[in-house]
Amino acid sequence: MKWNLRMVAAQRDLWRPTEVLAAFKEVGFNPSLSKVAAMWGGTPISVRLDDLDKICTALNCTVGDLLQAEPLDASLAPPQHGRKAVGAEEAGPGPVRPTPRSGQRRGPRSLPPN
Repeated sequence: MKWNLRMVAAQRDLWRPTEVLAAFKEVGFNPSLSKVAAMWGGTPISVRLDDLDKICTALNCTVGDLLQAEPLDASLAPPQHGRKAVGAEEAGPGPVRPTPRSGQRRGPRSLPPN
């Protein structure tokens, strides 16, 4: 997701975090200046939904204006079905079961040391 707080604020003629904080306070949203500056300067890891609603109200925008979907990086995409590792055997329809190593003891396990 792309965080567009700066762009949305600039479209409302708000150019500094202090101006954005004043707009937030008008709608009853009272974050600290450092929190607003962090949202202004980068992408937050998480945003509470009620905070997001207040931000949209203060800036007269939609969630779609603040958050825009971006295509996933190819390295982050889930693996494609049909691909397999080089030398891997064909997997059957059932669950994958581990196979014992050759030379491994069979029978009951010994007790752990005291």
